Amino acid sequence: MKKTLTISATIPAFGISAAIALAGCAGTSGSTPAGTMPGMGSGGMGTSSSSAPATADHNAADTMFTQGMIPHHAQAVEMSDMMLRKQGMDARITALATKIKAAQAPEIAQMTGWLKTWNEPAQMASGHGMGDGVMGDDDLKKLDAAQGADAAKLFLAQMIVHHEGAVMMAKTESSQGKNPDALSLSKAIVSAQEAEIQEMKDLLASL
Repeated sequence: MKKTLTISATIPAFGISAAIALAGCAGTSGSTPAGTMPGMGSGGMGTSSSSAPATADHNAADTMFTQGMIPHHAQAVEMSDMMLRKQGMDARITALATKIKAAQAPEIAQMTGWLKTWNEPAQMASGHGMGDGVMGDDDLKKLDAAQGADAAKLFLAQMIVHHEGAVMMAKTESSQGKNPDALSLSKAIVSAQEAEIQEMKDLLASL
């Protein structure tokens, strides 16, 4: 069952500039984490992918996917960080937040590198949102303020919607994109995040 939130296209407390700063930070290591999550982290090919000649070959769908997925990922990292700062959190939630952050932060760096190689702007044109399933200001404030089991349940409910939005964006890229690296990442996102959606639904039901 798909759900999409109709919300503002801003990134509260974690703007485009912060996402790019995170990308630069994540890309400085020059290595791919061996324990990167399957699918979601398969994008952890690193920014070195820009050296491949095929990388420059892209179309408008590739650009839109990348420009939209960077802030979408950045918000997932922000939400995960919120959970990792909370005390006494269920270990399963902490593990999930750690996994999401470990997978998506390197992908931000990777996609930022693509946009530079393509000579495309980091941000979408004015009036375009950052994709489906994003949380609004109020959603993030509620998550930040919540504690204990309430926080765990809210995080799972929000992240399910967030993942569903990413899957929709990735499927659009898979059907309309051209760049081999972007297409590979989109397929990996669909595979991994659909699996995590089910994992989170099962976890939510157990709380």
